[in-house]
Amino acid sequence: MMDTIEIEQNARGVATLWLSRPEKRNAMSAQMIAELTQAAQDLNTGGARVVVLRARGDVFCAGGDLGWMRAQMEADRATRAREARNLAMMLKALNELQKPLIGAVEGNSFGGGVGLMSVCDVVIARPSAKFALTETKLGLIPATIGPYVVARLGAGAARQVFMSGRLFDAPEAVRLGLVAQATDDVDGAIDAEITAYLSCAPSAVAAAKSLVHRLDGIADAAIDDSIQALVTQWESPEAQQGIAAFFDKQAAPWVQTPS
Repeated sequence: MMDTIEIEQNARGVATLWLSRPEKRNAMSAQMIAELTQAAQDLNTGGARVVVLRARGDVFCAGGDLGWMRAQMEADRATRAREARNLAMMLKALNELQKPLIGAVEGNSFGGGVGLMSVCDVVIARPSAKFALTETKLGLIPATIGPYVVARLGAGAARQVFMSGRLFDAPEAVRLGLVAQATDDVDGAIDAEITAYLSCAPSAVAAAKSLVHRLDGIADAAIDDSIQALVTQWESPEAQQGIAAFFDKQAAPWVQTPS
């Protein structure tokens, strides 16, 4: 029994993987990370031909759960490394899912939510949705999601949003390559993607996706490096100051307001 996600499958072979913590803006907790990892394993062995990643409520994913973040702030290096690896392995499992993964993003998505979008094969978003990689505002870095964000956007486009923490809208997300299509008819666009996949041989689709990863995949060394980079940044004075300021609802010491 899953508490933070839901999986539904219809007679066409379409599985919907729901992020289901709407009261927490679908922020990723340790439990959600574990359940998403298990879901990827279950979907690989199940009868689904296509998987759609969606979210309950008005927000797709707000990033890391506040309780999870507070626990990381108080943890030792080994614990932080273990939790970072759990997140990295969840993203890897979804990225390498043997079925097509379509993201239906109908609300805002920040931090780790952008990471979830980046492991989808295609993302359809509402034009009203907003996005941001907000980690640097907290004195952190988008590390474990980094390999997937850079793979999706390319280094040049990623540099436009990877470090600044700024908000960007759906049309810009399309230009950057994060989103394939921004439309108010999300269901119609998703169904068009599903229909195309259901006209193809399932094993051939899986083999083609596997080939993409072999031709342009993310090396384990890059994942390991991202984990170590995050753990090191957690130990920095900026991270301690930034996260403390966030929980205290105060501006971090480096924030400058326009003159």
